[in-house]
Amino acid sequence: MRLTPRTLLRTDSPIGATYALLDERGAAGGAELLDLAQAAPAYPAAPAVVDHVVDIARDAHGADYVDLAGLEKLRTALADELSRDYRGRVDAADIVVTAGCNQAFCLAVSALAEPGDEIILPLPYYFNHDMWLRLDGITPVHLEPGPGLVPDAAAAEAQITPRTRAIVLVTPGNPTGVTIPPPEIAAFARLAERHGIALVLDETYRSFRGTDEPPHPLFADPGWRETVVSLHSFSKDLAIPGYRVGAVVAPPALNREIMKLLDCVAICPPRIGQEAAWAGLTAAGAWRRDRAAEAAAKRDAFATAMADRPGGFELLSVGGFFGWVRHPFAGRPTEDVVRELLLKHDVLVLPGTAFHPEDHGTLRVSVSNVSEAALHDFAGRLAAAGG
Repeated sequence: MRLTPRTLLRTDSPIGATYALLDERGAAGGAELLDLAQAAPAYPAAPAVVDHVVDIARDAHGADYVDLAGLEKLRTALADELSRDYRGRVDAADIVVTAGCNQAFCLAVSALAEPGDEIILPLPYYFNHDMWLRLDGITPVHLEPGPGLVPDAAAAEAQITPRTRAIVLVTPGNPTGVTIPPPEIAAFARLAERHGIALVLDETYRSFRGTDEPPHPLFADPGWRETVVSLHSFSKDLAIPGYRVGAVVAPPALNREIMKLLDCVAICPPRIGQEAAWAGLTAAGAWRRDRAAEAAAKRDAFATAMADRPGGFELLSVGGFFGWVRHPFAGRPTEDVVRELLLKHDVLVLPGTAFHPEDHGTLRVSVSNVSEAALHDFAGRLAAAGG
């Protein structure tokens, strides 16, 4: 008998497909590879985080299971930080710790919707969001962006149907980097409240907005638990992507359903990642601010490097960890452009088709991965690629 798996989706993970191109490039690439495909900090975690992780690894109980909802001390520290930074009120009971923000999204939407339901995703979407909905039998309803690639709540209302269960926003955006203004987020919350659906906010890059002002005013509303589901990650903020730790901030009734799913897929979120996150929240504040300032400087350097449209490549937006760029080869498949950038110019980026069902000639550039000097080098390579 031959094992025959079912085909879950017609496409593979865009990250895996893009990195597979490196096999074609081989070791004979001309210049040093500029890897701007995946958003991963290029520096180690803060010393306070590393030291605490070492202590926990040596502890007799450092590898024990933890409570299903996560370490109480981490949930409390995150609740305190969110309450302070958002000038609102979040309690530890509102938080469930997960194995990364991707898992947070999967568990939250699976607890909100069932096969045949609909969830609104603004374009361009984060590809794992779209993939998970389709894997789960939930229909993603794509919302075209408004001016400046900012999702528009008024336009979203026309797409709500009796099967709609949630609207998803990513801010700052992945892939565009666009940060949705707080008033627009509040408008989406009012829209979701009127229709009795959830507003799911993926706030993975909240520390990289270039401001200390609250990302949105929703947690200041005592009734936020009727509508809001906020998803968080420690991967980029604390430079611990492989530790896999994130969180869902949601009403306790929804969190109870999320924990049923979490119990089946993970038993509990990994302890070592939670300990690292706790140390980062409580002992690495200055380190986090310095890293956020470095990211802002890289965004500025990238905007400067792209100002003259090198090679005809146009910067459409930049923010968080990402730049969103339009290539000049109209009518040419973007996957072919990405392949040529790698094989002829030693640059690796993601095609915009990973984030959109249609090809609009766009590329996602992870500006966080390299130095400011390398971003200017990248612009030079684009100039050569565009002729």
